[in-house]
Amino acid sequence: MAKFYIKHLTKYTYSDNVIDAANLVRLHPINDDYQKVLSHTIAVTNNAYIQTFKDFYNNTFGTFMIAEPHKELLIESEVEVVTFDKIFPDDNVAIDKQWEALKPMQKQIDFIDFILHNKAFANTQDVLNLIETIDTTNHSPYKVVLQLCEYVYKNFKYIQGITTVNSTLDEVWNLKAGVCQDFTNVLLQLVRLIGIPARYVSGYICPSEAITRGEGATHAWIEAYIPFYGWFGVDPTNNAIANENHVRLAVGRSYDDCAPVKGVFKGNVEESLFVKVEVSTTKNNYLDYPSTKDFVPTTTNSYLQNLEIIQHQQQQQQQQQQ
Repeated sequence: MAKFYIKHLTKYTYSDNVIDAANLVRLHPINDDYQKVLSHTIAVTNNAYIQTFKDFYNNTFGTFMIAEPHKELLIESEVEVVTFDKIFPDDNVAIDKQWEALKPMQKQIDFIDFILHNKAFANTQDVLNLIETIDTTNHSPYKVVLQLCEYVYKNFKYIQGITTVNSTLDEVWNLKAGVCQDFTNVLLQLVRLIGIPARYVSGYICPSEAITRGEGATHAWIEAYIPFYGWFGVDPTNNAIANENHVRLAVGRSYDDCAPVKGVFKGNVEESLFVKVEVSTTKNNYLDYPSTKDFVPTTTNSYLQNLEIIQHQQQQQQQQQQ
């Protein structure tokens, strides 16, 4: 068992006033047998009222509206959460029975969203060659997932800024480099290609001697469905099993289902974004607010900023075109 205090600050600054800002946030941690939320508060500019709902994948999300003119949007989430060790798959069921149990899931409503894969990526020759090396006769789904996780970790370099939100799977595959979102997207497709349901997970990575990548921002990893066990998380960025050091915010088909912040507003402005995540094992009431020099221009669009700004920018453009 581990207890963490997490503070997630998102601040948009606009060059002029904007109005009628409608926003959606997925900053409410999952609450289940392996993760208990002891307290959670979200503070928003102008004390906007946040109404919460459940989405199709049972994630909690909040919506709020700021109608009056404003030049900045500040969203500050504070979480106190306890996480528990998971029991790993025992892998005692016969291997052929495990693979056989996966076949009906290809058409089941609960899994269909998590088995569909990118056909263009699947037909890439290097990907086909890799899939052919996977031995499903002698290796269980659990072992295959670990094998593919290790493959991504060993064959892709962690380099911030080398990819953008517009980078395709093929581009990431050819670069053999990227950040946690890129690693997650690649592993997600590989696991689905093998016939194992897999879903995208967004959340936070907490301090650990064995885990070194992904702190300071939201993190991403996958959960694969293991027969006779359930959803099993693996983190390809760190080649780690997602356990008590991974705090989950949301799950879905892809990042689009798990984006921490989405929104639209009225206004022809330039915007800047600052995002900061602090994770600690002790409670700390101090959280740095950004100064002007810390603002990140919209042209950066790296996953370090959680992709929040591109979501905001694209939807703003769509609003203006209507």
